Amino acid sequence: MRKKMVAGNWKMNMTPSQAVKLAKELKPKVDTNEVDVVFCVPAIDIVPVVNELKDSGIKVGAENMFYEEKGAYTGELSPEMLIDAGVTYVIIGHSERRQYFHETDEVINKKMRKAIEHKLLPILCCGESLEQREKGVTIEFIKKQIASAFKYIPPENVINCVIAYEPIWAIGTGRVATAEQAQEVCEAIRGSIRDIYGAVVAERIRILYGGSVNAANASQIFSMPDIDGGLVGGASLKPEFADIVNYNKK
Repeated sequence: MRKKMVAGNWKMNMTPSQAVKLAKELKPKVDTNEVDVVFCVPAIDIVPVVNELKDSGIKVGAENMFYEEKGAYTGELSPEMLIDAGVTYVIIGHSERRQYFHETDEVINKKMRKAIEHKLLPILCCGESLEQREKGVTIEFIKKQIASAFKYIPPENVINCVIAYEPIWAIGTGRVATAEQAQEVCEAIRGSIRDIYGAVVAERIRILYGGSVNAANASQIFSMPDIDGGLVGGASLKPEFADIVNYNKK
C-alpha cells in the first residue's frame, strides 16, 4: 500500500522570515504519520525552514538543482549543497522550468541522474499543454516525457522517486482536471513505468496530481487508484493546505 504524499511547491514566494512564519503556522496542523508532507521552498528559505521543522516529520524539498557537482555555474545549486542544507526531495522538470528556462528532456534526465546519485529523491513533473490535450496526444506525450526522464536510471533507484502529473492548462488557472481525467493519465504513467521496469517498481512508485488542487477537490482526486497525493501550488501558501493534507479526516 503506497503512503499518500502531499508536497507544497512554494514557487517564488516567501522571504526567509515569511517562510519561517508559514512553516511555524502549518507545522502543528500537517505533521502527521498518515501522510508524507513536503515543503518545497525557494533556495534562500531552505536553511531557516529546515531549522523550523527539525523536530517534526515534515520534509523539505528544493524547487530546482543543477546537474554538476561544482564549478563556474553562477546562480546554480549543486546536490551536495542541498543535502548539506537538509534537503530530502527536489522538484525536477516542472513545466515552468521547461517553459521559462528552456529545460529540455536531456537536461531533466541529467538532473534526475545526478539527484539519484546523491540520494536526493526527485519529484519529476510531467504534463501536457491545452493544445496537446485538444489534439488527443496527451498519453503519447506524457509517456515520452517519462521514458526520457528515466533514461539510464536502474530500477532499484526508481522505486523511491515520485512522479507528479501536472497538466499545464490546470496550473494556477483555477481549472482542474476531473478526477477521472487525472486518473486516466496517472494510470498511463504507471503503465509506462511498468513497461520499462516491471510490475513491482510500477506498483511501488508514487504518482501525484498537481494543478489547482484545493481543500474542496483533494479528497475526490486522492481517492483515485493511481493517484497517491498531490503537488500543491498556490494552496500550499494558505491555511487550507492543512485541509488538503488532512483530506481523509473530514
